Amino acid sequence: MTTAQLQQNAPSAPVRQAMNKVPEVTALFWIIKVLTTGMGETASDFLAHVMDPMIAVALGGVGFVACLAVQFSVRRYVAWVYWTTVVMVSVFGTMAADVMHVGLHVPYLVATPFFLLALATVFGTWYATERTLSVHSINTPRREAFYWATVLGTFALGTAVGDLTATTFGLGYLASGFAFAGLIAVPAVAHSRFGFGAIAAFWWAYVLTRPLGASFADWMAVPHARGGLNLGLGPVTLTWTLVILALVGYLATSRRDTAG
Repeated sequence: MTTAQLQQNAPSAPVRQAMNKVPEVTALFWIIKVLTTGMGETASDFLAHVMDPMIAVALGGVGFVACLAVQFSVRRYVAWVYWTTVVMVSVFGTMAADVMHVGLHVPYLVATPFFLLALATVFGTWYATERTLSVHSINTPRREAFYWATVLGTFALGTAVGDLTATTFGLGYLASGFAFAGLIAVPAVAHSRFGFGAIAAFWWAYVLTRPLGASFADWMAVPHARGGLNLGLGPVTLTWTLVILALVGYLATSRRDTAG
């Protein structure tokens, strides 16, 4: 969903003008979002391979909290701050889902509905408190807290869903990637052709960006025996990171993702 479409379901104009903590929803927004999901997936796995997994999770948690603190401290949307926080949410959200499966031996068939329920609870509490789920109403600390709790929930859920289809259901990473590429078009079509709400369509697509990006990143990184290209976790993480840096750098200088 684009900003123009989301504005149809946003609160009044004064609230819209006050929102300055998240970027405008453009094509680049979706591209960078998908890239952060893939980079977060391979970065999390890479860190777990080169150091003790518990230390990796601890470092991921510290990085996530630190980036979130900086994001809350700024008074307006800053491209580098916002997208760095999204990257750390991706890394830590992946770790959270992996800890449940690898560390606690929770099957993806159990973890997926668990994270779905957790995300639904966040959505329900957010709406009951603020009466809107629009990303164009993130203009108070409480709404921003709900926003980032939702983002973290979507990453954890998306991680579990992606691994569920690729491993438990046996689709493999490439087939899963194409499946999610098709599914992510559903909310856009539902909104444009059948009047499906822009806010609901946005969050539906937002959840699906996680397994979409992660599936293709895993396919590029994993060995041939697992159906991948065997490019390696480190090289894939580095490549996707460089592309993210280039695109965020462009947004930071062009300000194409800011209102007005």
